[in-house]
Amino acid sequence: MSDDLGRPVLALNAGSSSLKFGFFMVGASGSRVLLSGAEETLAKPQAAVARIAQRMEAQGLPAPIAVGHRIVHGGPQCRRHTLIDAAVMWQLEAATAFAPLHVPPALALVRAAQACFSGIAQVACLDTAFHAGMPDVARTLPLPRELRALGIERYGFHGLSGESIVRQLGSDLPPRVVIAHLGHGASVTAVAQGASVDTSMGLTPTGGVIMSTRCGDIDPGVLAYVVREHGYDAAQLEALIDQRSGLLGISGLSGDMRELHAAAASTSASGADARLAIAMFCASVRKQIAAMAVVLGGVDLLVFTGGIGENDASTRAFICEGLEVLGIHKAMTRVSPAQEEELIAWRTWQLTQPPN
Repeated sequence: MSDDLGRPVLALNAGSSSLKFGFFMVGASGSRVLLSGAEETLAKPQAAVARIAQRMEAQGLPAPIAVGHRIVHGGPQCRRHTLIDAAVMWQLEAATAFAPLHVPPALALVRAAQACFSGIAQVACLDTAFHAGMPDVARTLPLPRELRALGIERYGFHGLSGESIVRQLGSDLPPRVVIAHLGHGASVTAVAQGASVDTSMGLTPTGGVIMSTRCGDIDPGVLAYVVREHGYDAAQLEALIDQRSGLLGISGLSGDMRELHAAAASTSASGADARLAIAMFCASVRKQIAAMAVVLGGVDLLVFTGGIGENDASTRAFICEGLEVLGIHKAMTRVSPAQEEELIAWRTWQLTQPPN
């Protein structure tokens, strides 16, 4: 197929339990989507990939020349988007310890795609890759050298989202951008001249701002306390910080911002808890935006993306309250969709270009 017309690429964007996909025709001049959708469960990855293939066939679409996969964490050995071979799969398997909720289902999806679309390239597109060039002052965690030597450092996440925002801005990209990706997971990233220089998430996707069910940054002494005084083990700690905290933990109601807005209208105690959860989330994001403004020496553009960032105007407005003292005004904010599937397809096309 002539690349002037584009080459067909399938992008698979796996979360911890669900899957978004896009089938694109990608070429040097850009990309266009031919099919997109979602699978609500990844419990049976082979069945999910088979259903996507059936939808493609039913619409008379061509077979893909490659499949690109979102991989949340590449660990210390896999820091760039890359073609997947046996060695890369081994490196990604080793990275499972850093993101046990996200990496295993993504790798199961890679195997399912290899089986369904045999003989074509599979590409790992890493959420951590966008942050791989962060300076040491941002990347290094204040831990002993022997632990840092094991790969314990700030990796950062939502990198595909950040890359897609930078790509969308194109020639309009200003020197100093803060990207607030706010959804079930949430992070804030400082971008200087198109490159990530600091970000709120750390070793895992649990750190940084308050999230739907994740606590974000917390006094480490809290964890030592619940281990020492209440007998928590590693599994209980992970469940506490990843599944029982954040908006859900504060409100006791829900980790869904839409449900909290509805509950906040009540004068009951649960309404007060919902209002507190919303206020704490917004304060947490606002603090990180302020921190990134200091890192950048000012802000030229603040971009909101992700489910909350794109669709929740009241939460965006609440977050922006007080940012005027940093010189961040409404005219300097922008709402932009996180086009992760298109970014995956584009990176996959780049890595599978035939030699000249």
